[in-house]
Amino acid sequence: MDLTQLLNSNVGKDIISGISNQTQTNEQDTASVINAAAPVLMGMLQKNASTPEGAQSLQGALQEHDGNILSNISTFLGAGGDTTDGNNILGHILGNNRNTVEKQLSDQTGVSMPDVSKILAMLAPIIMGFLGQQSRQQGQGGNLTDLLGGLMGGSGSSSVGGSILSSILKQAGGAQGKAGGLGDMLGGIFGKK
Repeated sequence: MDLTQLLNSNVGKDIISGISNQTQTNEQDTASVINAAAPVLMGMLQKNASTPEGAQSLQGALQEHDGNILSNISTFLGAGGDTTDGNNILGHILGNNRNTVEKQLSDQTGVSMPDVSKILAMLAPIIMGFLGQQSRQQGQGGNLTDLLGGLMGGSGSSSVGGSILSSILKQAGGAQGKAGGLGDMLGGIFGKK
C-alpha cells in the first residue's frame, strides 16, 4: 500500500474526518491540505534520508512510530491528536522551511496558515506511523530512500505538493550548491507508482 491508497481508503477518510473535527476546518479543505502536504513531507523525508546521518536519525524515529497509530486512528484523533509529537516531527522534517511550506500550502489551498499548521501537526505522526509500518514490513535490509519513493504512489504527482516540494528543494539545493541532485530526487519521488 502506498500513501495515495492509504489516503483514499476508509482509514484515510477517518484521518480526514478526524483532523477536520479537531482543527474545525471543513473536510474538503482538510483533504486538500493533506493531499498537497503529503508529497512535501515524504519528499523532505527522502531528502533527509539521503545522508547517512539523516537515514540513521529517521531509522531511530521509526522505532518509536511503528504503525500502531493507524490501528487506533479514531482514538488518536478523538483525543485531539498529539500535536507536540507532530510539531517535533515537522521540526525535524522541514527545519527552517516549515514556515515557507505552511505559507505555500495556505496560498495554494486557500486554507489559513494557522489551520494548515494544525493539520500538519496532526498529519505528521500519522505519516511517520505509516512509514514505520511499511518499513517493518519491508524488513531491516531495505533502503529508506527507495522505500520513501515507492510509498509516494500517485500522490507524488500532486501539482500543488509537487511544486511546493520542488521550490523548497531548489532553495535548499541552491543554498548548499547541490541543485544538480534535485532532478534525480524528484524523479525518484514522482517517477514511482
